[in-house]
Amino acid sequence: MSQLSPRLKSVLLAGGGTAGHISPLLATADALRRRYPDVRITVLGSHGGLEETLVPERGYDLRLIDKVAFPRRPDADAARFPLKFVRARRDAAAIVQEVGAEVVVGFGGYVSPPAFLAARKLGVPIVVHDGNALAGLATKLGSRFSPYVATAFSVTKLPHAQVVGMPLRREITTLDRAALRPEALETFGLRGHLPTVLVTGGSSGAVRVNEPVAAAADAFRRAGVQVLHVTGKGKEVHVPTGGPNEGGAPAKYSGERSGGETSWGADPAYVVLPYADRMDLAYAAADLVVTRAGGNMVCETSTIGLPAVFVPLPVGNGEQRLNASDVVDAGGALLVDNDDFTTDYLAQQVIPLVKDRERLDRMAEIARAQGHGDADEKLVDMIERAARAG
Repeated sequence: MSQLSPRLKSVLLAGGGTAGHISPLLATADALRRRYPDVRITVLGSHGGLEETLVPERGYDLRLIDKVAFPRRPDADAARFPLKFVRARRDAAAIVQEVGAEVVVGFGGYVSPPAFLAARKLGVPIVVHDGNALAGLATKLGSRFSPYVATAFSVTKLPHAQVVGMPLRREITTLDRAALRPEALETFGLRGHLPTVLVTGGSSGAVRVNEPVAAAADAFRRAGVQVLHVTGKGKEVHVPTGGPNEGGAPAKYSGERSGGETSWGADPAYVVLPYADRMDLAYAAADLVVTRAGGNMVCETSTIGLPAVFVPLPVGNGEQRLNASDVVDAGGALLVDNDDFTTDYLAQQVIPLVKDRERLDRMAEIARAQGHGDADEKLVDMIERAARAG
């Protein structure tokens, strides 16, 4: 911290709706609290978002305003939008004034535009962070009012943008995968001498990722590869045993901390979990991850140096493909189209890769070089500069 840096007393962080906005917001809040133990941190969210659960769980003051979505077509909602937006901006301004915010930091989502406009009207400095490769409407708006604009990816096009990376929780940025691996293997009922593939579709899971992997379970077993499959709640898969338990249900793993199931007895395990509350352990157990290419996942795997096979979500504007472009182009990850992610692809590409230790080590080194483990601290530096400029 510079001698010219202000002693921050109150910061308002705006964002919500999805984990993609809330996770970097909370990581930034933690970094602010580490640097300024007495700072007042207020999180501005909207009714009905994940922030209603996640923010109080982390011990931060949460204030809510009504969610106001930008209209996409001329209908009744579009007619009501101006009045609803004015009310949301008014409510945001009242909260900014009440908490005496010296800086307003927006991470995107429906709540950020009212917060940005409230801050602008009140003369409060604005900081913008966009965690996606393609900038959203909210961050595009915020970047018009501030030179303090941070992005997670180099391909994100915003005025004044500085690439700082994605603020991540400390248990990820400080993760020592090698040191934690014995505990991770024991937790999930896996064996240390076998290569391990972690499969996850993110917090909500991905059926189109789950099904081909489950169908290739016997190919993994024959190749001597164990699988840790985090399917997402309600998206659990049935894994044919293909081994000593052929014709029966997969044998239950007896480890109390797993909560999952594993098959094939002494053969390579296939562990199925609907959810992993310790993703640091899942990462530590893995040699390779197969996953979607959401912004947080791309940044987490890069930061910890975990080679990845990304299967971008095929809907929307293609932002997941762009999220992964830096690390894929550098050689730290592979990318496969959703339609091409099949059991044949797993057999021909994923299984040989996870068994190639030398190639995995090269990919890990390249991926780590693309990571930004200090993104939270860099964003706090930017918040300080904004406060100092007033």
